[in-house]
Amino acid sequence: MSDITDDDQRILTYLRDSVSAGESYFRSKHIAKALGLSSKQVGARLPYLDEKTDEVEIEKWGRSRSTTWKVTLS
Repeated sequence: MSDITDDDQRILTYLRDSVSAGESYFRSKHIAKALGLSSKQVGARLPYLDEKTDEVEIEKWGRSRSTTWKVTLS
């Protein structure tokens, strides 16, 4: 996991804490707003983080105006 950046770690922490609190579905723009990133940055990192970490499982769930991601703890 040495190629995980600080922003990646912030995203993972946000997702882990939110899932622990009962949330399961996320939009990139909401994660981005909470962390001070762009939704494009978040959306590009989520599939990468799914592959690179065992902490959470991230699944592209739906697409309407923006992509929804389903996140579960591993």
